[in-house]
Amino acid sequence: MLNNKLVTFFQQKFRHQATDARAAQWFKEFFAFGFKEVLSCLFPAFIFIALIVSKLIQIPGLPRYDFLLIACLLMQAFMVVAKLESKTELLVITMFHFIGLLMEIYKVSKGSWSYPEFAYTKVFNVPLYSGFMYASVGSYVCQAWRWFDLKIIHWPGILLASLVSLLIYANFFTLHYWPDLRWYITALLIAVFWNTKVLFTTNGHQRQMPLVLAFLCIGFFIWVGENMATFLGAWKYASQHEGWRMVSLGKISSWFLLIVLSIVIVTQLKLTREKLV
Repeated sequence: MLNNKLVTFFQQKFRHQATDARAAQWFKEFFAFGFKEVLSCLFPAFIFIALIVSKLIQIPGLPRYDFLLIACLLMQAFMVVAKLESKTELLVITMFHFIGLLMEIYKVSKGSWSYPEFAYTKVFNVPLYSGFMYASVGSYVCQAWRWFDLKIIHWPGILLASLVSLLIYANFFTLHYWPDLRWYITALLIAVFWNTKVLFTTNGHQRQMPLVLAFLCIGFFIWVGENMATFLGAWKYASQHEGWRMVSLGKISSWFLLIVLSIVIVTQLKLTREKLV
């Protein structure tokens, strides 16, 4: 009887120790994941800090939007000089800047949102700094690729991935004249990327996630950031001119789709470079 009690006691003790060890490992991995996410969000975080500073402090003779442009340019230069971004990544991020700026000019002309403050560096009522908000998403993808040692498996190929990206981008222009096709495009996106997985490493452990789920997670957090940005006056939607309101939940679907373009461009760049090495 005594032997049985001792065996039971030690079994329970070892079981508790194993459970505690697993919990400790989980927290270490969770912390490592969060820390790498912070490092990946360096450029977006800087933009939010600049928005807060420019909201609290006004520089005489320097409009807020112009200050933000100068701040973003200096940050971009720092990222390259500090070798946090390569020259190739800088070209990709610059591409995001111009793609985003083109969309901003079009959407502002259609009254989707506006930049009410004065600035010297406005083009068609859109401040040039706005392109950096799109560029920061591209920067996040590039940084995440490095910090998480990302790998993509079952990539659908450049033709299908590009087709989905072009349809997504075109729909944001044509929806002002034609029915919004985002849900049909979303169905196509899910079908094309259904088997695609993204592998990421945190604290020495490699995990995987469906790429479509990654699109949704990033889109959600951009929507959270969008709420913060509009609260800080980065821009205003039509519903926010009489006072700040939470950005519509429907915008999550917009960012869910728009993030695809960023990830497709960066992924294709990385895959092409791997083949060339």
